[in-house]
Amino acid sequence: MQAPVSPRAVARPRFGVNYTPTQGWFHHWLDFDLDEVRRDFDALAELGLDHVRLFAVWPYFQPNRGLIRPRAVAQLLAMIQAAGERGLDCSVDALQGHLSSFDFLPAWVKTWHGRNLFTDPDVIEGQSRYLRELASAISAEPNVLGMSLGNEFSQFASAIHPERNPATMPEADHWLRTMLEACEAGAPGLAHCHSEYDSAFFDGRHPFTPAGTARNGTMSTVHSWIFNGTAQRYGGMSQQSFRLAEYLIEVARGWAVDPGRAIWLQEIGAPAPHVGAQDAAEFSTRALEYALDCEGLWGVTWWCSHDVSGELLDFPSLEYTLGLLGNDQRLKPEGSAFAAAIQRSATAPAPAPRHTALLLDVGPEPEAPGRGTCAPGGEFFDAWMSLAIAGERPTVLLASQAHDQSQLEARGITAVVQPSDVSSAHLPIR
Repeated sequence: MQAPVSPRAVARPRFGVNYTPTQGWFHHWLDFDLDEVRRDFDALAELGLDHVRLFAVWPYFQPNRGLIRPRAVAQLLAMIQAAGERGLDCSVDALQGHLSSFDFLPAWVKTWHGRNLFTDPDVIEGQSRYLRELASAISAEPNVLGMSLGNEFSQFASAIHPERNPATMPEADHWLRTMLEACEAGAPGLAHCHSEYDSAFFDGRHPFTPAGTARNGTMSTVHSWIFNGTAQRYGGMSQQSFRLAEYLIEVARGWAVDPGRAIWLQEIGAPAPHVGAQDAAEFSTRALEYALDCEGLWGVTWWCSHDVSGELLDFPSLEYTLGLLGNDQRLKPEGSAFAAAIQRSATAPAPAPRHTALLLDVGPEPEAPGRGTCAPGGEFFDAWMSLAIAGERPTVLLASQAHDQSQLEARGITAVVQPSDVSSAHLPIR
């Protein structure tokens, strides 16, 4: 087992999975079976992984604002210990939140007790206490890396959410800082993060901003999903799809103030039907190859460990087959590709600095109202991809940092390119 260390001290990227139990999916907390968990972890350890991301489903752990269930916490500790026995470190997501299209919220924030998840003082107090107590409970385990606030929790504030919890950008920022402070209070010095999906980088309406994502918490996290419009526009096996994770890593790097800030590719997968079963291994190999060519990458965590059982109903079809292993523990082609990437990484040279930066100007910071240019089909997206396909290995530089010589030198940037100066006419569009 690798002892948890500062993200800035990691010489090589780490490899892990988002753990999806084979029995009962995340409902396994209702019928917790540690022997089943151990069997799942045995299969994961055989792949050469070094960490797992665990999901404490919020309403199962805090069904009432005044009740954090001791038995649920004890079960989480048992899971962490089982992982440690197999050489696996653990990051724990707590405000769960949102998983594979399903939302999990406790009754004390819904219907007759409906309160805003991001702005109501009582809700914020309850969330903070839950995070603080859970962080404190797990902090003594030697294989705990830290906490994540929740899986894409900010989607509840999205303009497209059917039961939106609106928040202004200052309110979202205050919520984010308050939650991270609770994690730090419970487990000082561990790696505490928050997990955003790409709307924070792509949607100018979203109250969670690129600056908030890249400047709060121990390190930045990115979730790379080609069904965000990339596969639909360019094709699932296009260069744009292969390079989406690489692109998001560099966008996150561009928004950071600290040029040495670590970045965690916290989710990546090969979703059907955008990637056919016959192409899953090639997609995985190529996407990982590009992502691993990025400096400062803390780790890669595949979504997810195991396929979802077909006995569970009403998931979007793509969610059933995202595992490295089948629900029967069978290693899938993408699992073999992931294991091979781990082996190659062990002897690969460190990524070289990226000397060419594409200039990103999306309006006032931190609001970034022009974020849409970064989304698939946007001018910035296409310009970055054009440079990458031409072999330039581009990074991203904010317009506000363009004349900061110390920033340029720290990142090794020697050439700055405007998106309007890059031809993207040759990029295929479906």
